Amino acid sequence: METKQLRNTGVTISAIGLGGMPMSLSGRPPESEAIAVIHRALDLGVTLIDTADSYCKDESDKHHNERLIGKAIKQYKGDVSQVTVATKGGLMRPEGSWTRNGNPDHLRETIRISHEALGGEKPIDLWQYHSPDPDYTIEEALTPAKEAVDEGLVRFVGVSNFSVAQIKQARDVVDIVSVQNQYNPWHRQPESDGVLEYCEQEGLTFLPWSPLGGSSRVSRLEDIPALVQLAEEKGASVQQIVLAWLRAKSPSVVPIPGASKVSSIEGSVGALNVKLSSQEVQQLDNATAA
Repeated sequence: METKQLRNTGVTISAIGLGGMPMSLSGRPPESEAIAVIHRALDLGVTLIDTADSYCKDESDKHHNERLIGKAIKQYKGDVSQVTVATKGGLMRPEGSWTRNGNPDHLRETIRISHEALGGEKPIDLWQYHSPDPDYTIEEALTPAKEAVDEGLVRFVGVSNFSVAQIKQARDVVDIVSVQNQYNPWHRQPESDGVLEYCEQEGLTFLPWSPLGGSSRVSRLEDIPALVQLAEEKGASVQQIVLAWLRAKSPSVVPIPGASKVSSIEGSVGALNVKLSSQEVQQLDNATAA
């Protein structure tokens, strides 16, 4: 398995991660199948698993994905000492919707529950503030994360859905090692808003969420001739070409594609064998620009 450094922490992570969200939303697979996906990822050398307290059906189901991942890791027969679990807090799921909550008291509580859900035996490897809440300053919202680091509940802190200015504000409160923003061939804001460049300059790990463009986009990938042609030339799937495109964009990028089937994570890991030239990257840029 190809690996990368999580910023300058000395922690090594797999160059492709596993996104846990599809295993906990509505329409999720049976628990036994979800655990099989996680175990297969670990078998393949995946050592980065991304989750969140809000990966669940609704508020009554909060922390479902964290508990699932915690259980799967505990049941795994192999070595899990190098596994990094990245979770997030700051979004709520009232009746299945998504709303922000940067209330420091809420974040203090959810960090503790996340710690317990993931097993409670060691610090959360990476806790990320899920999305800035305009009702609270970034300092207010990230102070609980700083406290959790000091208390030994959290090892490293990251941010999600942040601008460059917000990342800088966050770094005044607590050391930030990663940024998780939406990024795929159809959503290239990190290229234009400076976030990807800033991560490269500062050595921050960039974790693109929705790397394949979301479920509706994935079902239509075969409709893009340039993508299909490249896949045929490389002997790869169209999904693998998209993940290879992301990896070619920046050395800071570590894709975290979601999976709810064993075949999905196997395909994602296979993307590590696909290399794109700068000309091929430009070809995809042009094909997906519209």
